[in-house]
Amino acid sequence: MQQLVFIQNEQIVTDSLTIAETFQKEHARVMRDIRELECSQEFRVGNFAESSYINTQGRSYPKFILTEQAFTLLVMGYTGSQAQHFKEKYIAEFHKMREQLQNNVKVLDDRTAFIQSLKMTVETAERQDQLQKVVNDQQLKLSTLKSKMDEQITLDHGEQRRFQKGVAHRVYQFTGDRSEASRLFRELYREIKDRFGVSSYKDVKRKDLQTALNYIENWVPRKVS
Repeated sequence: MQQLVFIQNEQIVTDSLTIAETFQKEHARVMRDIRELECSQEFRVGNFAESSYINTQGRSYPKFILTEQAFTLLVMGYTGSQAQHFKEKYIAEFHKMREQLQNNVKVLDDRTAFIQSLKMTVETAERQDQLQKVVNDQQLKLSTLKSKMDEQITLDHGEQRRFQKGVAHRVYQFTGDRSEASRLFRELYREIKDRFGVSSYKDVKRKDLQTALNYIENWVPRKVS
């Protein structure tokens, strides 16, 4: 005996040919029974689907595809011990197929959930990579901006005073004479401008302040011939 029920379009069904063979009836009789069923048009449309099959001579004939509800309604009128036996077999097959379909759906749902979870993980990682790239770009821009600012920022008032005190301290280490000190001031400031390429000590870059102070601390005046 062929399979009693099968899955078609994600629905558990049987067909009039199988029913005819199982209940040992002529297919034409089963077709007539289906057409003469007293059921609503809505139920008929939702549970009986007209189809066709090719017989052994290669000719096409009509048949019906039936849902479990349609099958139940149809065979209610089939009586006898054999008919009862086949009804029970059909009920068992519908139940078995329903469990199989539900298990398949569960496996599919689990697989779908896993794929979605994996997709979310990948998307999250991609977003984190993108975010990290943005952070790295911003840090690079800030570092570049800071370097440019360091290249441009000159001494503020307090740093200029510190610079002047360093120069004065070094000059008066060599002389206490005001005239000689004036000459040494001019000499040291001139060397500082040449050393750092500025027109005034005030234009010395902030980043070069410590280097300039070290230069001043180790400066030695030229001997006057």
